[in-house]
Amino acid sequence: MAGGVRGGHGAHRGPFARYEPRLRARRLVLGLLSDLPCKNCWTIAEWVGEATPHGMQHLLCRASWSADAVRDDVREYVVEHLYDDAAVLVVDETGDVKKGTRTVGVQRQYTDTAGRIENSQVAVYLVYASTRGHAAVDRELYVPRSWTGYPDLCRAAGIGEETVFATKPELARTMIERFMDAGHRVDWITGDEVYGGNPKLRSALEERRMGYGLAAACSAEVITGAGTFRADALARKMPKRAWQKLSAGRGAKGQRFYDWAVIDLADPCPGHRRLLIRRNRTSGELAYYRCYSPNPVPLTTTVRVVGSRWRVEETFQSEKGPAGLDEHQVRLSPSWIRRVTLAMLAHAFLAVVRANEHARQSTSDDLVPLSCNEIQRLFITLAIRPLRDAAHRLGWSDWRRRHQKRSRTSHYQRQAASQTWRSRSTAEVLAARP
Repeated sequence: MAGGVRGGHGAHRGPFARYEPRLRARRLVLGLLSDLPCKNCWTIAEWVGEATPHGMQHLLCRASWSADAVRDDVREYVVEHLYDDAAVLVVDETGDVKKGTRTVGVQRQYTDTAGRIENSQVAVYLVYASTRGHAAVDRELYVPRSWTGYPDLCRAAGIGEETVFATKPELARTMIERFMDAGHRVDWITGDEVYGGNPKLRSALEERRMGYGLAAACSAEVITGAGTFRADALARKMPKRAWQKLSAGRGAKGQRFYDWAVIDLADPCPGHRRLLIRRNRTSGELAYYRCYSPNPVPLTTTVRVVGSRWRVEETFQSEKGPAGLDEHQVRLSPSWIRRVTLAMLAHAFLAVVRANEHARQSTSDDLVPLSCNEIQRLFITLAIRPLRDAAHRLGWSDWRRRHQKRSRTSHYQRQAASQTWRSRSTAEVLAARP
């Protein structure tokens, strides 16, 4: 694992004009991978053995190096090691709650971190999700109109004079086009209602013949052969035979089964457009998705695509936990870009090591597969700062994973027994009807 991160830094010599910022960037990434409870310039500088935080602050604020070039390297690294033909791009935003008003992009706005409107900073991320793993490959800070309308405020925060207001779907489009223009090909995009409700983004994807499964509001109006209807009105008209039980993919607690129904939409433009409806099998809650594909695809493919969206939440958890994405404590736009890009690099390393370890693990192994958190602990304690002998650390790792394996197996057994009981009870009720 040590060779992986060192090799990765060796591949990033292009973005750095001098040896000093490259060395300090390496130290900062190692600090982001550390077990520090708070990961900012002060704590990381102390952890890596520097006398003051000035060097780390200089790296993020004034040193000569290209964060965009590192971002491009991260993208190439992720696609190379996590690639598969069924990969999906997931676009989503996440926010960080802030107390002050001078941090770039901060205003009172909704953030998923708090689950409500707070004084916060929001950024949009593009995540590459495949069967091997998932990691962010691009980022754009959302700069609200309350900033772009005041040149002096933008200048003080290091925002370039050429910056104009861009909506979150516009930022998503920029990142998707950047990914495709770099020579990569992904057949599917997914995202939440913010992106599914934007006609310009959907049109741009269709022009590139990129399939999508984007969430839509219940009030979204769609055109069918019988006329224009709200999405929720169509759901109420669906007969029982139209619903199919399908898995949206494996989650932390096993397969995620829902009921699904699909309606073909009328559109004179080339391609196939459908409204996909998901129903929770326990609560009956409905969710809606606008779907497009250049050619006809089976329902299972569309379900797999929209089911990939949960990967972005897991990516955010890993980046904000082991990689310290949300602990930057920087105010200026260039500093934010640099800090977040290095956090993406740290998480990409964990994601690739995790994918490689999962590929090597035997199916008969009695250990739960390595997680990003466990890889982080092993990497820091064994490769960077050994505090005890390796046998002790590996012994604890095996104990944790064996315990997790038993817990997972027990949960799956209870889940299977519960499903069998429910199926038997339903059959008995139906048999008892006259």
